[in-house]
Amino acid sequence: MNAPATPPVKRPAGRGRNLELPEHLKAYKGVWVFIEHDRGHVHSVSWELLGEARKLADKLGSTVGAVLLGGVDEPLEKFAAEAFSFGADRAYIVHDPVLKGYRNEPFTKGLTDLVNKYQPEILLLGATSMGRDLAGSVATTLLTGLTADCTELSIDPTSRALAATRPTFGGSLLCTIMTLAYRPQMATVRPRVMAMPKADTARTGEIVQDTLGMVETQIVTKLLDFIADASGNTINLPYADVIVSGGKGLKNPENFKLVFELARVLGGEVGATRPCVQAGWVEADRQVGQTGKTVRPKLYIAAGISGAIQHRVGMEASDVIVAINTDANAPIFDFAHYGIVGNALQVLPALTQAFAEHLSQHTRRAA
Repeated sequence: MNAPATPPVKRPAGRGRNLELPEHLKAYKGVWVFIEHDRGHVHSVSWELLGEARKLADKLGSTVGAVLLGGVDEPLEKFAAEAFSFGADRAYIVHDPVLKGYRNEPFTKGLTDLVNKYQPEILLLGATSMGRDLAGSVATTLLTGLTADCTELSIDPTSRALAATRPTFGGSLLCTIMTLAYRPQMATVRPRVMAMPKADTARTGEIVQDTLGMVETQIVTKLLDFIADASGNTINLPYADVIVSGGKGLKNPENFKLVFELARVLGGEVGATRPCVQAGWVEADRQVGQTGKTVRPKLYIAAGISGAIQHRVGMEASDVIVAINTDANAPIFDFAHYGIVGNALQVLPALTQAFAEHLSQHTRRAA
């Protein structure tokens, strides 16, 4: 006797790699980057994302758009020219008095209106204070998906969807997320995760001017003044060329002075793992990793750090990684360029002395 035929399974929207894109979403084309700027300067994460957007668009056979929102007197056209040099084909510009200085309400309306009008299939923002605030409200307004704090972006060959990879479960795993049945596909990426593209000043593009249609009385929040953080930028890990980081292998906070001494001789910055920050050994601004800073220095020295994925995702793009650990099987040796199996409490002072002597000799010869 033949078994009854199995009825077809209806999958909810958004599940399944081979899900057919709804007809009304097939019109969405192009990869957009929100260009974050403040007080006359563009945040470098925007240029980093444009370089990545260019790669994604080339795989899709599509174009790259840059979105610039700002006040009537802000140099958005100048920023657009820079965007073209970093890979953009078109710049969508909105000048309006209520866009002078970031506020969530007008920026959310400006960006969502542009998305609804021009229909990009991918929208990328920097995972900065501004970008995170804006991305969440835009995704909610557009009823689409958002993958935050991504470490890698690619195009899935089967669905041609954005494959956004990010750490999960406290940094113990990396997962790849795809928004299959909604558009645009949105993602945020932290500064320094992606490499800075080379500028081609010969590139040009098309500028599309648009309007906001919002008045000040419609906005609840008011921007009264800008007060710079007096203590800001004292620790600038993401842009340091040399970083010496310490982990719990240093045993106690007093031993962290060895990390500071080596960093001082090398003219670098001091980093740390999350357990060290949580224990109060160093300031939170020195944390490197998934819940800290992402860095890309020319030299990264990791002392007493095991190399858990939570830390790895924040520093693995460094040009040269030197690891010091007593455990020859520590995970950090799997991706370090050079490894020293030894006690960091002994190795760090030896490195400090050796570098100090070398630099002293170099200075004398130069004189």
